[in-house]
Amino acid sequence: MANTKIPTFFNCVLMVSLLLAISMNEGRVVLDIATAEGKSTLTCDSLYGAQEGDNCFTITQPFNISPDLFFKITPNINCDKIFVGQWICVHGSLN
Repeated sequence: MANTKIPTFFNCVLMVSLLLAISMNEGRVVLDIATAEGKSTLTCDSLYGAQEGDNCFTITQPFNISPDLFFKITPNINCDKIFVGQWICVHGSLN
């Protein structure tokens, strides 16, 4: 019978390394945003629940926020696929 201890050991090391990499990735800060000055962290102070017929323009108008700021504080928004009940940041900052 062939010696299977060495391949088994390397498989265990590989599995532990993979689990360690996944756990480190899960613990990272999700909302770090790179800017010209370095990294910034997004802070959202107020949320809005999207309603039927909302789009990016109709959301920015009542809250008097510029499109530039809106897209900075909601970096992952898809203006073509806003759904009813979607939580959208309407007042925030980058620190």
